[in-house]
Amino acid sequence: MDLIRSIPKVDKILTEPVCQRLLKDHPRPVVLAAVRQVLDELRKATLAGRVQAADLTPTAVCAGIERCLAAGEAFSLRRVVNGTGVVIHTNLGRSSLAPRLREHLADIAFGYSTLEYDLAAGERGTRYAHVEQLICRLTGAEAALVVNNNAAAVLLVLSAMGAGREVVVSRGELVEIGGAFRIPDVMKLGGALLREVGTTNRTHLRDYRGAITDQTAMLLKVHCSNFAVIGFTAEVTVSELVALGKECGVPVVADIGSGNLVDWQGVAGMNEPRVQEYLAAGVDLVTFSGDKLLGGPQAGIIAGRAAVINPLKKHQLLRALRVDKLTLAALEGTLRLYRDEQLAWAEIPTLRLLRMTAAELKKKGQQALRRLRRQLPDSITAELVTGFSQVGGGALPLAELPTWLLAIRSAEHSTRELEEGLRRQPVPVIGRIAHGDFLLDLRTVADDDWPAVVDALRAVSV
Repeated sequence: MDLIRSIPKVDKILTEPVCQRLLKDHPRPVVLAAVRQVLDELRKATLAGRVQAADLTPTAVCAGIERCLAAGEAFSLRRVVNGTGVVIHTNLGRSSLAPRLREHLADIAFGYSTLEYDLAAGERGTRYAHVEQLICRLTGAEAALVVNNNAAAVLLVLSAMGAGREVVVSRGELVEIGGAFRIPDVMKLGGALLREVGTTNRTHLRDYRGAITDQTAMLLKVHCSNFAVIGFTAEVTVSELVALGKECGVPVVADIGSGNLVDWQGVAGMNEPRVQEYLAAGVDLVTFSGDKLLGGPQAGIIAGRAAVINPLKKHQLLRALRVDKLTLAALEGTLRLYRDEQLAWAEIPTLRLLRMTAAELKKKGQQALRRLRRQLPDSITAELVTGFSQVGGGALPLAELPTWLLAIRSAEHSTRELEEGLRRQPVPVIGRIAHGDFLLDLRTVADDDWPAVVDALRAVSV
């Protein structure tokens, strides 16, 4: 009870210099709520026997209030250091945008823009015009449309072209991606009737041909980007499917997922077809993501024949799926870089990181190691080890990219405690644990991340 009585009162704490400073930096109701929360937690901890007299001094209480305010005022959506080695990390925001887009995005975000205004005509325009010509130029499509993600693109296509009719798709391509998005389920939602053909591992052209009736709305080919079937397999090529579609008067649609526009030949384990190849083969429509291998913002892109896309632009569902000004600004900026493929390789982080060699990463790791040894206490040690990075984002599941990692150890904390401590910093550092070590993959740790990494490691070593 003596400890309970020694807990400072709210009005007493508010007169402390630390709280006076906090009141200048934060709204009074916010500071007051933090004070009450900390004092309430101290009462409960005291009754449970977990508090000592030193924990109840004004200095200690004010320090707790500062920590409470810092935690409460931190944005929920914030920057992290990605040390996982997963380049297109869905949980950490997928692709990072090219730094050269920063200023343009700020202009669009904090001012008015030409979102739906045609400067030449001086009248209302369409938001999709900002990227349609670029997409067509880069892919060879006649027309294009952008919605908020690839799942939305598939849903719009099925709703507009397949509602009440059959969509023929190989059983081996009835994929499920992250978030339990399943091709059969989105077909049902779009009002289309699934007509699956073939088997899990083998589908032949005769299977498609036998399924076509006067109720067939389209032939759908789904690129299996997040898994691979190997061994005794067979699948129908895009060219074969297009020829069958033309013969029977049925449109062919390809959901190709990742949205690759460049040639990955020579990059370890990378063999991803390009959007241009599907369109050149004659498919009527392709759908793909903007934030995977394309390296842009979250978006779903539909490209193909104008006669098929124009009705989609008038569909009522489009308004519910449309993208905002920031997405369009980021997508336009990313696509503009692809006009020069070498510029795209150099400027788009996703492409640049995936193409980095083990030799480049080792050199980067040696520089980081020297920096850490200079700036960290002796209780934190690090060494370079080899390993593999992943593409992520449901793309190229078999690709293993040789990499170098920093294995970080603490003399004062277990690996789990180290991982948790780094994760709880103002700029969280996210890595992975393997063989008892906390690992940071040099592939995904940016050069300007190192000050945050050093600060985080110093904080957990205290």
